[in-house]
Amino acid sequence: MDIGHLHFLVAEADPSQRLTLVELLGSLGASQVTEVPDGHTALRCFQDSFTPTVNVAIIDLALPGMDGLELIRQLAAMNCRARLIVVGSQPSNLMFSVETMAQAYGFELLGAISKPVSAARLQALLDNYVPPRLASSQAKGPSFTFSDVGIGMQAGQFEPFFQPKIELETGQVKGLEAFARWRHPEHGMLGPGSFIDALEQNNRIDFLDWSMIEKSVKACRRFHDQGVPISISINLAPETLAHPAFMQQISACVGRHRVMPDYITFEMPESSVLTTDPSFLERLVRLRMAGYGLAIDDYGTGRSNLQLLARIPFSELKIDRSFVDGASKKRALGTVLSSCLGLARSLDRMSVAVGVETKQDWDFLQGLGCTYAQGYHIASPMEADAFPGWLEDWRLFF
Repeated sequence: MDIGHLHFLVAEADPSQRLTLVELLGSLGASQVTEVPDGHTALRCFQDSFTPTVNVAIIDLALPGMDGLELIRQLAAMNCRARLIVVGSQPSNLMFSVETMAQAYGFELLGAISKPVSAARLQALLDNYVPPRLASSQAKGPSFTFSDVGIGMQAGQFEPFFQPKIELETGQVKGLEAFARWRHPEHGMLGPGSFIDALEQNNRIDFLDWSMIEKSVKACRRFHDQGVPISISINLAPETLAHPAFMQQISACVGRHRVMPDYITFEMPESSVLTTDPSFLERLVRLRMAGYGLAIDDYGTGRSNLQLLARIPFSELKIDRSFVDGASKKRALGTVLSSCLGLARSLDRMSVAVGVETKQDWDFLQGLGCTYAQGYHIASPMEADAFPGWLEDWRLFF
């Protein structure tokens, strides 16, 4: 990547190490570098009167006056949009915690480096640089009332898009996850961010769930008729499952479309599944007894009770993307991911890694023995009609 147009700030206390960083940046193609010896001077470089705007700040944790941690906190309070690289003499596991802290403050972090800094390591982090999005592109899409959403549903404008789930060991397509999309007549294709709030605020997320269940099961039948006996995963809110007539309605749905229950998996978030409520546990058991799969979604984002997890009749553990993205490069993240996969294996369950963005992620997961993967490295969610063609291309590729 050409970094000649970027303005770098190097905030490093030690003069020789500061010079080394400046020279490394120069060797990589940087032409605009400001260097400062302490935190207070660094902070002034982010004030409105300072030009040109800092694009990338390399911050040493051991800055005098205001250390790196405080500087990051102060910059967050200023809504600083610069990309950060943190350097320090601390061990890698502690540097990883600093990364986590900076991300919690809202920074898009390029990474952290334990000293000494090498050109190769610095280059690898700079390769992650993506320019900040313009404010106009960050503007929220159109917002809709509950009535607007209801009219769209009645008009049949909501449909599932499908993202493939791949078996890592063989490369075979083993399933599809359904994602809700609104084909709006004026605004085009809209994602859940445009309609989920209106449904949740009115406690009618079940409207969306049933629309997706009906259309996904129908698509499943169509795929089977085309000679592709694929399984489909459908997101299910706990409120929808809690409805007294749920089991009768889902049985009628799969019967109507002649789909066996074991081709349908329901995905529910970890926070809602790990409960001691006996009536809800009964519903989960009934789902599994009827042959449906049950996936625990977003695993790792809640506070799991492992004893309770072992008692839930789930068939798949879906590991949240926050543990997958970058795990191949960050030892601490890789350790957590490996632990999640080991847990799934020990409970004799399938594991699904969500958010696989690169071939490096794919190879790393394959090495760890993960069962399935899904993410943009494989495919974006697609409409049902596009799937058979995509599948043909994928099979040629593998």
